[in-house]
Amino acid sequence: MNCFTHDRATAIGLCVVCQKAICRDCVGRDAPRLICKSCAAGNATLGFEYTSSASLAGWPLIHICAGIDAVTMRPKVARGVIAIGNIAVGGLAVGGLACGLLTIGGLSVGILAAFGGAALGLGLSMGGFAVGSVAVGGAAIGFLYAIGGVALGPAVINGQHCDAAAREFVLRWLSEAALPPTCQ
Repeated sequence: MNCFTHDRATAIGLCVVCQKAICRDCVGRDAPRLICKSCAAGNATLGFEYTSSASLAGWPLIHICAGIDAVTMRPKVARGVIAIGNIAVGGLAVGGLACGLLTIGGLSVGILAAFGGAALGLGLSMGGFAVGSVAVGGAAIGFLYAIGGVALGPAVINGQHCDAAAREFVLRWLSEAALPPTCQ
């Protein structure tokens, strides 16, 4: 098999991104895997990536990506006002690992609100495991209110306890239907 670019040179392998045969002269020298120079120079992604042309304070308005950087073999990170990806950082971040102001993800770290399997935040946190000022989840640790199966905090609602302050909070922001039978 010969090189795609240099038809008389013997290929040493295939580029992992474009799958073209490459010779020793066509290998991107700084890549940890066999990648041609054109793919290494273009920051090729194994996966999908979209970045909007509109931006706010230097951040793209929307950045969506999934996959890995072909050169470094590390996961791509979506960074934007609205960020969606396996790893997402932004104002509204949605991903397996999400960090930002309002976050939704498997592991969600949010300043205003965090929703996910494990939700950690300063404001409202909702998830299987939730830590925050107001925490709602299977296991909830709240700095002000904690509502869940196992709830720890100054005012809690769980299977055995129904603090008056937590009950008042739920009635104010949700409805009486959201209260467990132990609180009604």
